[in-house]
Order: sequence, then structure tokens, then C-alpha cells
Amino acid sequence: MSNVSAMTEIASPTTLPAARFGDYLALTKPRLSLLSVITTLVGYAAVRPGWHGAEFAFLCAGTCACAAGVAAVNQWMESDTDARMARTAERPIPTGKVAPGSAFIIGWGLCALGLGLLFGGVNGLAATFALATIVAYLAFYTPAKRVSRWSTELGAVAGALPPLIGWAAGEGGVVRVGALGWILFGIMLTWQIPHFMAVAWTYRHDYAAVDFPMLPVRDPDGSSVARWSLINTIALVALCLLPYALGLAGAIYAVVTALLGLWFLMRAVAFTRPATRDAQARKLFFTSITWLPLQLGILVVDRLMLS
Repeated sequence: MSNVSAMTEIASPTTLPAARFGDYLALTKPRLSLLSVITTLVGYAAVRPGWHGAEFAFLCAGTCACAAGVAAVNQWMESDTDARMARTAERPIPTGKVAPGSAFIIGWGLCALGLGLLFGGVNGLAATFALATIVAYLAFYTPAKRVSRWSTELGAVAGALPPLIGWAAGEGGVVRVGALGWILFGIMLTWQIPHFMAVAWTYRHDYAAVDFPMLPVRDPDGSSVARWSLINTIALVALCLLPYALGLAGAIYAVVTALLGLWFLMRAVAFTRPATRDAQARKLFFTSITWLPLQLGILVVDRLMLS
């Protein structure tokens, strides 16, 4: 089914029940949007630990609006493939709960609102990094999912930019990003590879059904998927230890980070075992979503202790 025909069918008046608030909320992918806000605030805290009044509020609101808008536009762009995959078929547009036109307007409206809040209430550099995130996600990652093996890596770039929004806010518009800011970017970039490889391996049959040429679809036995996940996990642990090596974090941070890294590495190694790969993919996924807040949390605590 083509994108146009799918949207025409979904938009039919006979299949559109009245949308509820929960349907519009689901359109914004609140958990994924929350992750963008949290990583933005970690970038901010790395420069200026603590609450800083109106600027902090504008940063939260602006980032939240941008993230929610990107999620809504993404669902609008992928409504045809979402309708054909079991894991996404119940989203608001495929089920007809939200009309495609409404999703389009809501999504771009939220993006515009978020950029306005960041530009007016924070600074131009923070708004620029937010705009770069929007462009990377919608202009590069989303279309690439249909044509490129490297779509996951392109998506990881988009997902790694929010800490730089926070860093730019904390720096007060100074046109530079310090070493810790780029380390945060690298942490988010490399974390997403094992995280999303675990997801994509679990749902590889869904992705194959819509002809997404991502690595887990092209790698039937999963050996390349597991190896690529392990390589990025090793890089991730090294990046997490770099702040201590550069004198930007204390000994407690280093100890906790080493223990968390060992845990993550053990899961990534287990994912390389062919006999239990399906089960290990789920364990790697849950480890990744538990590891991230713990790792970012110890970094923020360390910055508060050093400030």
C-alpha cells in the first residue's frame, strides 16, 4: 500500500472515531520525548548544576515541545508502515484515532513552539541545536529507514544532539561546546546502537515485512548485529570513563561508572551467543534502559559535588 493511499484510507470519515486526549498524547511518544528532555537537562547540569529560574523552565518547555513535535511528524511520515507492523499498528494514525492532517499540524506546530521558546527564553545556540535535532531526525533518519542499512546510526546522531541543547543553554550562548559536552554526545550516540540493535533484533520480522533494510533484517543469524552492539558498548564504556581520565569527574564517579560499564558489557557479550540470542536481546534492551539513567545520574551527582 502506498503512503498516499494508506493516508487516504485512514483519513476516511467512516473510520475516524473522536480522538481523546490520550490519543494525542500517544502521538508525541511521551517516553521517548522524556528521554530527550532528560538528556538535555543532563547537558545543562554538566555546565550549571542546579535550578536557574526562567531559563531552566524555558529549556524544559522548549525541548519537550520540540521532542513531542518530532514524534508526531515522524508518526505522520511513517503511518503507512506503522499500519503494517504488529508493534506499531495500534498507534493513533493507523487505528484512525487521529487524522493524518491533525498529526501533521500538531507536530509542526509543536516544533515551531519549541524552537520559539528556546530562541526567546534560552538562546540562539540552544535553538540551533534543537533545529539540528529536528532536521537530523525527520530529514535524514526517518526517510533513511526505508532505504539504508545505516538508518540506525543516523537516528543515533539525532538522539545524541539533545545534550548539546542543554550545554548551549548552560554556557549562555557562547559558541563553543566543551569536552564534557562532546563526551555526552558520544555517550548518547554509542548507547543507542546496542539499545536499538536489541530492539530491532527482537522485532526484525516486523521490519522485514515493510522492507526496512536495517542490519538485523540483512543479518539472518544476528552475528553482525551482536558484534556491532559489542563494539559500540566497548566504546560507550570508554567514553563514560573519559571524564575521570580528563579530570572532569571524581573517583566515586569512576568506580560507579566502571561497575555499570562491566554490567553493560556482560550483557553485550551474552548477546553474541547464537543459542540464546533472542532471550539475550531482551535482556540487553532492559539493561540499556536501566543503565542510562544510572550513568547519567552519577554524572549529575558528581557535577553537583564538584560545583
